[in-house]
Amino acid sequence: MRFADLARFALIALAAHRLRTALTSLGIAVGIAAVILLTSIGEGLHQFVIDEFTQFGTHLIGITPGRTMTHGGSLGAVNTSRPLSIDDALALRRAPYIEFVNPLIQGNADVEHGGRSRRVTLYGVGHHFTDTFRAKVAAGMFLPDDDPRTARAFVVLGAKVARELFGGDNPLGARIRIGGERYRVVGIMAPKGQVLGFDLDDTVYIPVGRALEMFNRDTLMEIEVTYAATAPLAAVEEGIKHILIARHGREDFTVTPQQKMLEVFGTVLNAITFAVAAIGAVSLLVGGVGILTILTIAVSERTAEIGLLRAIGATQRRILLIFLGEAALLAAAGGIAGLALGWSLAGIIKLVVPALPVKLLWSYALIAELSAVAIGLLAGVMPARRAARLDPLEALRSE
Repeated sequence: MRFADLARFALIALAAHRLRTALTSLGIAVGIAAVILLTSIGEGLHQFVIDEFTQFGTHLIGITPGRTMTHGGSLGAVNTSRPLSIDDALALRRAPYIEFVNPLIQGNADVEHGGRSRRVTLYGVGHHFTDTFRAKVAAGMFLPDDDPRTARAFVVLGAKVARELFGGDNPLGARIRIGGERYRVVGIMAPKGQVLGFDLDDTVYIPVGRALEMFNRDTLMEIEVTYAATAPLAAVEEGIKHILIARHGREDFTVTPQQKMLEVFGTVLNAITFAVAAIGAVSLLVGGVGILTILTIAVSERTAEIGLLRAIGATQRRILLIFLGEAALLAAAGGIAGLALGWSLAGIIKLVVPALPVKLLWSYALIAELSAVAIGLLAGVMPARRAARLDPLEALRSE
């Protein structure tokens, strides 16, 4: 019996019981659809988080006050004898491979102009903030390259703040009041939108020295540095630590490269994607049990047919292949239906809920389909072996 004959025989047998075949394949289809949908959401979430971080650049290092021995950001200046200062940021400009340095402090402040008032997020930053975070100025310029300790009272507005305070008027050159002091508007940032829940358009930027005075602080929250793309990360970190230890007397700060953060995020998100794929794969196993049940019933119903095949010369191996072929076809048909269903649901979710990241993965789809066929074959082994071992005479007598 040729392969084409085996396939035709299996198709005829499955077509003879269309409802049973459809219901059995449905179990596999649901499993495949679950795998496709869950992995698409998992991979979309992975890509979303990576994109959110890498839009600020990939050669970025954050330095926070306080020494922490675990992954993640520092909890602040806890048990540190000498917090980070503007002088530390200026000193880091001399570190090897460093391109830009930005001292940072963040807080909330009331911004007033023309009888309008708005509570916004205020960032005290340096001249190289836009270079460090790949930010763009839509109009005017960013803060000038003044000495950050004695900088002039200039402010750059986020796109939303400029729109809310000035409407359609041009804010450049206008005077606004921030925290009781007057500042001159020198620039407007290009719209950035929300990043990880923070609205970067509802912000204002002033010189870091003035922000420290406004919040009555002498401690920076963070210093960000960018380094040359070709520079070895270990050498960059060593250079930063060497300068700060020389100034502080000990390592009372934390250096967190974005590259390492992305590696940690990538590992965690890959594990999540694999976990949700495994959850979806449970449905495949349920579908395999369905195939096992249906083929076991089929062997009982087709005993006479098996006896006739054996009587006209079909070997045990041929009988085994016939039932294994039926199991594989059931699983493959269910897999194809599941792929179509999963991709359709993922596409619908992407259209209906654009904010939910969904990214289809061909690799997972292929693995799921191959897994479905493999499960179908495994599920069909026992019924197929039982059919192949039937005695021809006993099988014919059962008619």
